[in-house]
Amino acid sequence: MLTFDDLLTRARSLAGDGGGRALLGIAGSPGAGKTTLAERLVRELNGTGEPWVAHVPMDGFHLADAELDRLGRRDRKGAPDTFDAAGYAALLRRLREEPADSTDVVYAPGFERVLEQPIAGAVPVAPTARLVVTEGNYLLLGTGPWQRVRAELDEVWFCETDEEERVRRLVARHVEFGKGQEEAVAWVARSDQHNAELVAATKERADLVVRIPV
Repeated sequence: MLTFDDLLTRARSLAGDGGGRALLGIAGSPGAGKTTLAERLVRELNGTGEPWVAHVPMDGFHLADAELDRLGRRDRKGAPDTFDAAGYAALLRRLREEPADSTDVVYAPGFERVLEQPIAGAVPVAPTARLVVTEGNYLLLGTGPWQRVRAELDEVWFCETDEEERVRRLVARHVEFGKGQEEAVAWVARSDQHNAELVAATKERADLVVRIPV
């Protein structure tokens, strides 16, 4: 079984010595622990020296609620077609192709969970970043513009955990950010679970499956 030190070694090796920027994706169903793993990897790899690893979540590419209302997709927020997948792929390509001697900061959008809205220009990627860790549900989805996302990533790891714990975390997250308990349970059962099943079907396309302990 892989240890966290094994994951650090594997992630570190992606950057190599070529001077270019490497991109590591972490996929998985909602509540599987993707963000926790990504943040820990970035924190441990950066250590106390000059940061050389950046974290760019996929969630910044959520469509705004106003656009979801216009499209009639607000009640399915979190589904693949409620993200700007083409924009996400374009950002990943820019991050990959940025010259090693560039002095430009690349800005990515973030996601404000209290507002449940994307925030433009919230995530800076410094020119010193040689490895970008990005995480989200649909990195391995093989349909539509999501195919372009996988093509920009050097590796994609699939993060999974105990199913009962995953659902518990999701409900707790929705409650923390404003939903009532019953509303949160209903949303997870109706929307999140459908998305989770879609994501689980992509696991076989991953380069590595990472089992997150409960």
